[in-house]
Amino acid sequence: MSDDEQNSGAFASSRLGTKAHWDLVYEKEVTNFEEFGDEGEVWFGEGSVEEMVDWCSDNLPPDQVPSCLDIGTGNGSLLFALVEAGYNPSSLHGIDYSEASVQLAQSIAQKHGEEKIFATFSTLDFLHQPAPPPPADANTAGAGWDLLLDKGTYDAIALAPSDDGTKLLDKYPPQVDMALKKGGFFLITCEFFCDA
Repeated sequence: MSDDEQNSGAFASSRLGTKAHWDLVYEKEVTNFEEFGDEGEVWFGEGSVEEMVDWCSDNLPPDQVPSCLDIGTGNGSLLFALVEAGYNPSSLHGIDYSEASVQLAQSIAQKHGEEKIFATFSTLDFLHQPAPPPPADANTAGAGWDLLLDKGTYDAIALAPSDDGTKLLDKYPPQVDMALKKGGFFLITCEFFCDA
């Protein structure tokens, strides 16, 4: 990466920023889950998940029944951790643009037992489609989500090639703004550093 790119905040595109890459990753993880019961990689490790759950517990405790949208849910590990921390699964929704990711998360949820974990998972390209609405019984129905979660999705978007002449990174903030209720929270972990 050139000094100009570092100073401008621009990142060189990489296969890690492509849907094709993530489809292959999650197709392999679905196969591993079906054959061996392996629930897949927890991207950025369990430490990131624990820190995010701790922040949620301190700022939007489970007894408030916040509606939470996990952007780029992967295998659903963050939502499963929130359920274990006492959050209402019916107020949790994970989205991912990789159909295989959603298939994996749904399979893991079934393994844990539907009566225990029944968060919603759906295939959705957050940069090109509106976010799903919060659950109808959520205290913010029609007003946006109480909490948007991002555990590494922004990193992948930063590495994505442009589409239709627009940097995908530029499409992210307006989508977050439209999905989040006024006064809501956006919790993001970013592991992508220029020096890395």
